[in-house]
Amino acid sequence: MKKTKVINSNLSRVISQMGHFDKIAIGDAGTPVPEQTEKIDLAVTCDIPKFLDVLDNVLEELEVQKIYLAEEIKSENPDMLQQIQRHLPQTAIEFISHDKLKKELNDCKAFVRTGEMTPFANVMLESKVVF
Repeated sequence: MKKTKVINSNLSRVISQMGHFDKIAIGDAGTPVPEQTEKIDLAVTCDIPKFLDVLDNVLEELEVQKIYLAEEIKSENPDMLQQIQRHLPQTAIEFISHDKLKKELNDCKAFVRTGEMTPFANVMLESKVVF
């Protein structure tokens, strides 16, 4: 059995295949996912699993150089914004419109759907090299 923190086989596979500048997104249960983007659906029911729990799990194995957040998170979900910033304190943040973020999901290796039920709880993680 796998010993590291990410034990979901699909999520582990995608992370292991990430290269420099590749992107993976994690989001709430209501985010529309483009048909061509792989969806790793972890949602079980409302708020299970939580967005931040999944983010923490992914961060155990993925080196991140930059994140992308919807501009709207600043006004619509400032508590989540603060928590994301706490989980990624040294990481550059680029704010883009929610519409642009949804379009950019086309360029992600995968979208990880959580059971999160708060607005704009979505992040795109851009991978960094480990050397």
